[in-house]
Amino acid sequence: MSRVSLEGRVAVVTGAARGVGELLARKLSARGVKVALVGLEPDGLKQVAARLHTECEVWHADVTDHEVMTRVAGEVRERFGKVDIVVANAGVATGGPFVDSDPASWRRVIEVNLIGSAVTARAFLPALLESRGYLLQIASLAAITPAPMMTAYCASKSGVEAYAHSLRAEVGHRGVKVGVGYLSWTDTDMVRGADQDDVMRELRQRLPWPSNKTYPLGPAVDRLVEGVERRASHVYGQWWLRGMQGVRGYLPAVIGTVGQREMRRFADRLDGMRTGLVGAGGAADEQHRTTAATDRH
Repeated sequence: MSRVSLEGRVAVVTGAARGVGELLARKLSARGVKVALVGLEPDGLKQVAARLHTECEVWHADVTDHEVMTRVAGEVRERFGKVDIVVANAGVATGGPFVDSDPASWRRVIEVNLIGSAVTARAFLPALLESRGYLLQIASLAAITPAPMMTAYCASKSGVEAYAHSLRAEVGHRGVKVGVGYLSWTDTDMVRGADQDDVMRELRQRLPWPSNKTYPLGPAVDRLVEGVERRASHVYGQWWLRGMQGVRGYLPAVIGTVGQREMRRFADRLDGMRTGLVGAGGAADEQHRTTAATDRH
């Protein structure tokens, strides 16, 4: 598939204060893209903006808030005149046994990862229809294969994958392309936060190669940028993820068998596992919700 020049394009990146979103914004900017940075960490977003090579602007917004995101979309359109690319990247995660999970954190993973992605698309689709643009939905290996102790994250990423495939069929004839980006364990604050729990880290290390490795962020984001340039339907942050598509039908049975064995192995260590959102991004989300609840009162 041929690549298109990104020079002079306008991109919106959610979850842009750190990790995949931050580096993707920087790499897009290096290719001449004007970037709208959206997230919950205004100071972090401003630091990212200071490192970009092109015009940019920061919007402090919760992607699950339809009214706020609709306003942001209007302001981005007014500030830059158009929107060519939207990357729905904002995401949070929690881990641990479902039976002991914190209901609020579990629900929040679904709200941010799935509902927030749909809210983002709903807000920006009018502009993308106008520009015949490209929406990249960031999913995960978790969309391809289930995993024990990751019920919320797997459910949310499976959801965004299916939602993006459905949306692609709806808007393709109007010139808008929709892509799904798949990432395995990648060196971000979210993955490092999950690894702080001994059980989660050891369980992941016992996965079969190559899914038991943590991969560097840079090459994965380079592949995402190439996907944006190609307006690709599927973008794989690690080379082997493409091959997983061909065997995904067998994976639930395999994981069900292997997962039971591993859960027996760790059974006496599951009590007392942390149940909240992981990583610095998770902490920022929890702080945002606490502040919002206080303001309402």
